Amino acid sequence: MERVTITEKATKILELLKEKHGELIFHQSGGCCDGSAPMIFEKGDMYLDESDILLGTLKGVNFYMNQDQFEYWKHTHLTVDITEGRGASFSLEIPLGLRFFIHSRLLTKEEEVFFNKK
Repeated sequence: MERVTITEKATKILELLKEKHGELIFHQSGGCCDGSAPMIFEKGDMYLDESDILLGTLKGVNFYMNQDQFEYWKHTHLTVDITEGRGASFSLEIPLGLRFFIHSRLLTKEEEVFFNKK
């Protein structure tokens, strides 16, 4: 079971960014820039520490969330998508006139049991 997935449309942009920038990471902090929008950075450009939780890997790109933010999202399944529009972050898709965002749904009972065992 996966806690985070990505749409086909967002995968195309992710692959384009990987070609251009190399290894990448997603991070969702709940901080100032774009609120809780997922941001994508070149690996090494975002400082990660013990307060960042690895939620999953999307097409070879790790997806992290700050533990404080995770407290709000721990009962949800996340799907990364892409839309037209300029976000207010330093995320790599911004110069393309696009921005990543999250669709969320509550975990099923089966998923909740699975993730609570980890």
